[in-house]
Amino acid sequence: MIDGSEFAASFDDVCAAAERLRGIAHRTPVVTSKTLDERTGARVSLKAENLQRIGAFKFRGAYNAIAQLDAAQRQRGVVAFSSGNHAQGVALAAQLLDVPATIVMPSDAPEAKLAATRGYGAEVVTYDRERMNRSELAASIAAERGATLVPPYDDPAIIAGQGTVALELLADAGRLEVLLVPLGGGGLLSGCALAATALSPGVRVFGVEPEAGDDWVRSWRADRIVSIPVPQTIADGQRTQAPGDLTWPIVRRLVTGIVTVSDDEIKHAMRFAFERLKLVLEPSGASALAALLSGKIDVRGARTGVVLSGGNVDAATFAVCIAD
Repeated sequence: MIDGSEFAASFDDVCAAAERLRGIAHRTPVVTSKTLDERTGARVSLKAENLQRIGAFKFRGAYNAIAQLDAAQRQRGVVAFSSGNHAQGVALAAQLLDVPATIVMPSDAPEAKLAATRGYGAEVVTYDRERMNRSELAASIAAERGATLVPPYDDPAIIAGQGTVALELLADAGRLEVLLVPLGGGGLLSGCALAATALSPGVRVFGVEPEAGDDWVRSWRADRIVSIPVPQTIADGQRTQAPGDLTWPIVRRLVTGIVTVSDDEIKHAMRFAFERLKLVLEPSGASALAALLSGKIDVRGARTGVVLSGGNVDAATFAVCIAD
């Protein structure tokens, strides 16, 4: 087993996060489908994080991070920046832990995500993602208020919390030979890679990102972090511009490879999940399933895990996606 001490987070940190989340986060189900197995030639186990609290895996990392703040830090509050799911995760975690929360969100974020974030009691500050730097804005607000910044992915506690997704998947589905994980900033993929490689030595872990937002593929080829302009894709939660400084080394060392999927392939996966599995997925949440269905990775004969990372999509957008 690889010694996780070389990384920002370790397998032991993932296990500690699981204890903090016990009884707080939902133990989301692992879903199987005979149709999916027949279509792919694999034994597929789907981790349905669309059924997690706030509708996405992001609650795990947010709660794990905020739960570790001391009393003085909790009193001064937290600040986060997010296109939606991390925003809701931080807002709910802060509410549960009685911590004031301010969330910096793009003005064009889905209205359902803006409303949900406010509904959990957080203050929302909007910005223009084409003209303003969200991390700088959030950092300035945190400095002004003496609050703690809770990043969406590039943080040891966030990485460890997200890794509990794979920890549970492996506990319920057994040893895996292939694991497909949606990829934005890399918090979910790096955390899952820490858990999967520890519990299933030899497992092939793949990250999946949109074709239009291929910062990880470019970085992988260059063997260094490469930045891209804000990507235009229906996968709102994967519109990141570069790998994280902390997530990159974990992914580069433990992950087998990165693949991309088109918006049309994502829509097809959303439709398949709805029609065959009776699950509602947001575009980002369906990206790993899209890679499986479109044959981007050879999984024939393999025990395969797929993370369905979220289901926060408004009804109108969902209807358009599954109708195309």
